[in-house]
Amino acid sequence: MFISIVTETYPPELNGVANTVQRMVDGLAARGHDMQLIHPAPSGGQPATIPAGVEEHLTPGLPIPGYHGLQFGLPTDLRLKRLWRKRRPDIAYIATEGPLGMSALATCRRLGIPCVTGLHTLFPQYSRHYGLGVIAPLIQRHLKRFHNRSQATLVPTRALVETLTAQGFDNVRQWSRGVDTTLFDPARRDDGLRRQWGLAEDGLAVLYVGRIAPEKNIELLLHGYRSLQAYRPGCRMIMVGDGPACEKVALRCPEVILTGVKRGESLARHYASADLFLFPSLTDTFGNVVLEAMASGLPVVAYNQAAAAELIVDGMQGRLAEGEDDNAFISAALDAASDLSRLREWGQSAHRCAVRHGWTALFVQLEDIFRSVAEGGIRHEDAA
Repeated sequence: MFISIVTETYPPELNGVANTVQRMVDGLAARGHDMQLIHPAPSGGQPATIPAGVEEHLTPGLPIPGYHGLQFGLPTDLRLKRLWRKRRPDIAYIATEGPLGMSALATCRRLGIPCVTGLHTLFPQYSRHYGLGVIAPLIQRHLKRFHNRSQATLVPTRALVETLTAQGFDNVRQWSRGVDTTLFDPARRDDGLRRQWGLAEDGLAVLYVGRIAPEKNIELLLHGYRSLQAYRPGCRMIMVGDGPACEKVALRCPEVILTGVKRGESLARHYASADLFLFPSLTDTFGNVVLEAMASGLPVVAYNQAAAAELIVDGMQGRLAEGEDDNAFISAALDAASDLSRLREWGQSAHRCAVRHGWTALFVQLEDIFRSVAEGGIRHEDAA
């Protein structure tokens, strides 16, 4: 197939959407598909390596206020129309719902190009962390209208398929996430790195990886760490990532190790060298970092939703907190840390679970979804 992928975020930007879309481009190109990637020109950092043969088209973008390092794409209807009339894609995948995504969706409908969208971010939940909760219903209506104008919407979990379908989203399909088990592996544990963290041999290294921002429930993460610290005085908290809450973390908990952004083997060493992974987010549609932590041999404490709900059995690969109860999350973290030998057993079980979630089968499934939509064409109301 000739597949066009449109996204408003792509590496070097660091987030789950960018990483997933990059994996999609690389994986489908490796399987012999003709690929076209359309995204805003990066505003900084080393541009991502694009696989040989993939058409890359850079569009204008503007920074997202209050979200350093990220941007949204500007509408490019005329450019997309010229591009796709010159060479028509068999199918377009639109990963984001911003101005560029809306422009791509409108152009697909005008030209009759079959289109699949991805719902990667729960923006209504995000908005509440930035004082915009009052407009959450408007955001939800926009998302529903946007995705219902495509032939199918992909989401990463069964629970989200059911939730969105009940809310009136049409043709919601599950496409999950995988993990690179050659990169994320317990064998990358580094005792020298643990010594740099100031840990004794029996010390507890508690890890967080992700954006350090309000919507990730960083406040609860710090409360959980303080509780663990009181329970196990030798425990250290390591936070890998960047974001607007870094300064707040440094002021409130100066002993927390803020490593900044890590990638590749360095990131894998940080995962494998820790003992417990805390993931307090309630806004992620999946949480790729949960799967990366598990592949690295880390037990996980998380809420019983998104990736954790589908991958973790409570008391076997970590602990799951129910509802949105802060105390339940902290209690789960304390219980996990109460027995280090059991914690290691949970980590081994987490690794065994994660290695079953490679990318190859997911790319085959994605091909099947794209092919079925491409062969089915567009709906009658779209053609009108």
